[in-house]
Amino acid sequence: MRTPPPDPHSLAATIKEQAAALGFSACGITGTTLDKDETHLLRWLHDGFHGEMDYMQRHGTRRSRPDELVPGTLSVISVRMDYLSSDAADMQATLDDKTLAYVSRYALGRDYHKLMRNRLQQLADRVAALVGPFGYRAFVDSAPVLERALARNAGLGWIGKNAVLIDRRRGSWCFVGELYSDLPLPHDTPETGFYCGTCTRCMDTCPTGAIVAPNRIDARRCISYLTIELHGPIPEELRAAIGNRIFGCDDCQLVCPWNKFAQPSRERDFAPRHGLDRIALIDAFAWNEEQFLARSEGSPLRRIGHERWLRNLAVALGNAPSSPTVIAALQSRRDDLSELVREHVRWALARHGSA
Repeated sequence: MRTPPPDPHSLAATIKEQAAALGFSACGITGTTLDKDETHLLRWLHDGFHGEMDYMQRHGTRRSRPDELVPGTLSVISVRMDYLSSDAADMQATLDDKTLAYVSRYALGRDYHKLMRNRLQQLADRVAALVGPFGYRAFVDSAPVLERALARNAGLGWIGKNAVLIDRRRGSWCFVGELYSDLPLPHDTPETGFYCGTCTRCMDTCPTGAIVAPNRIDARRCISYLTIELHGPIPEELRAAIGNRIFGCDDCQLVCPWNKFAQPSRERDFAPRHGLDRIALIDAFAWNEEQFLARSEGSPLRRIGHERWLRNLAVALGNAPSSPTVIAALQSRRDDLSELVREHVRWALARHGSA
């Protein structure tokens, strides 16, 4: 006789135990109701804060209505995985040395998408072993999903003034992922507290003033958007504020008081590769496309391609201390095949008085 499946409460407890065994630092379960978050999203889109990320509008309400994206979804299993590597060089020291390139901490190692999807698939397989075949889909920043809102509703933290998920015990250096499922699981208590209080450090420290109000980010000014999402020229009025940040920005997390509780990641795949935590701007700018592709294999860096890699580095070199080696590096790409690169190189040379 077939063993009956566990009751929903026992199953939920087992799911969380298995998530921990697979390396997730937290796991919670929630439903599909995101009405207030949908209103917030629609207002954000109406204000044009999404910039060139047209896909944010194309997906309509599927982002805020899980059962529209995956019909039959009853419960969302939300997981967290910490990524801050204890092997990485000191963040502030790298930011302060304007001859070095600053790469956002999440992008120093291997791409998190595949790692977390594989773990979520393993989690789904373990659930299926208990209940038999069931309907599910795994997501890791790969579809129209309001991940932080779902994580908050699953009790994994609150959404801070910098729009990042924050947990009082672990801080905010984390990835989140989901299993949309058709299982009728009990839902965890949402995180209803807002523990930022009167602190505005993230808003005050943002180099480009992208946090225009608590939990309202104008992506068009955000350095992560400018260096990763934006395909064309970076607006001139924002280039100086980018400093030496060539892929993303962590400033709002770096100053967050709650990150004193952050735990180092247990995942070796998130450790820095190719010395990206302290690579010299000049050295990175010298990579040809073949070198870029080799050193960005399996990395989030691959997303921007060699052309935008050079664009970002040209801006950082324009912000670097003036020296013959910096000017020579920029002049070496003055006649680059890409007009996008050439335009940013011209700007950088002009910054050094060497148009």
